[in-house]
Amino acid sequence: MALAHKHDLLVDVHCDEIDDPESRFLEVLAAEALKLDYGSRVTASHTCAMGSYNDHYCSRLFRLLKKSGLRFLSMPTESLHLQGRFDGFPKRRGLTRVPELLDAGLKVAFGQDSIRDPWYPLGNGNLLRTLDVGLHACHMLGMGWIERSLELITDNGAAALDLKAYGIEEGLPARCVVLQGQSPYEVLLGQLPVMASVRDGRVLINRQG
Repeated sequence: MALAHKHDLLVDVHCDEIDDPESRFLEVLAAEALKLDYGSRVTASHTCAMGSYNDHYCSRLFRLLKKSGLRFLSMPTESLHLQGRFDGFPKRRGLTRVPELLDAGLKVAFGQDSIRDPWYPLGNGNLLRTLDVGLHACHMLGMGWIERSLELITDNGAAALDLKAYGIEEGLPARCVVLQGQSPYEVLLGQLPVMASVRDGRVLINRQG
């Protein structure tokens, strides 16, 4: 953390990627980020152990997390596959507390860090599928969550990367994807291929011909 702070670099920590409720390195990371006033440059990935923390501890932890301003990345497909596998029943889902973090005003993004590898052989980088799985696993299928769900694979991911020139407005780099659907609900329901992808003004994909 001190080295990253010295050189003004981003920090991404695979933190508490385990279903052990006694694994509490997130608290250490948040304290370090708060001490350096560096939370917007620090991302805590996975934080699966939080899914096993008791509510009493979380009530104290969340006060620290909000002060630190950490960013969070959750990999729902990988976490569902890897965590809780030695549980009997009921089996834990092994994901971090996504809706609670969002309700606390923290930035949480869904991602995928395993593409056809031994940890998750079905990883294909399709973030709409990842979003669909994450919303199911985190009990976020109310229309309020669905309507803002695309933030989890767009705006909040950009926040984790500390991207300043991000968004769709005049003067920003022309980088976007065009999805099929008139609303986030329709996009998720259809799960259709991306219509177009533009990178720095160059069209990479155009399914309209």
